[in-house]
Amino acid sequence: MALPWLLLLELLLYGGCFICGIVTAASVTLTQGSFDGKCMLYGSVHLNFSSIEVVSSSSPSLCYFVSSISVCVAVFCFSLVLYWIYTSWVDREVMIREKLWLKITLGMCGVFLFFLLVTGCILRIGRDRLCDSVNQVVTAITRCEEAQNKPWVNPIDGTQFYSRLHSAETAVWVNFFFWMIIAVLVLIQQKTGSENRSAETDPSATPSETEPFFNRPGRPQ
Repeated sequence: MALPWLLLLELLLYGGCFICGIVTAASVTLTQGSFDGKCMLYGSVHLNFSSIEVVSSSSPSLCYFVSSISVCVAVFCFSLVLYWIYTSWVDREVMIREKLWLKITLGMCGVFLFFLLVTGCILRIGRDRLCDSVNQVVTAITRCEEAQNKPWVNPIDGTQFYSRLHSAETAVWVNFFFWMIIAVLVLIQQKTGSENRSAETDPSATPSETEPFFNRPGRPQ
């Protein structure tokens, strides 16, 4: 069975959102693990002889929040893709989405867009605060990513902290962009469905003309 092309494009975008969510959650989790469980968003460092040492860090719940939002988006997208694939094999008919479900999907788009916007801002501002601290104390570097090649005080492993946070932020904004496209596709499907239902209903037809021919009730004798 062939899926409607708008729904097929929507499912492809869900797949992209799933990948972005996994990338964000994995990058933030790995960064937190390499800093001994500390959440370095909005964190600060100082130079301990020739090694970089962490002075302050954010609450771990901040990184957990970012990871949780990304995981929730990924699980939702994965579930939707599986649902429509299963439905396409079971029904064997061209699927028509009800107006109610389109409204629910549109509402979920709004929710995810809000939380992804918040998550993207947290990653961007938090990483910039950390980089400002790194650039101030390590005068031998001109860019934050160069600090990845500098020694860090054990048990901190800062070899990929910038690359991972940058990947997490990029994945969030790509995810945000995908959800904007999904919202537009849902609106188009909602409008198209309304137009189709209006075209199928002929207001000039009498009730007897719209009744099924073989299922008309029997007339009284």
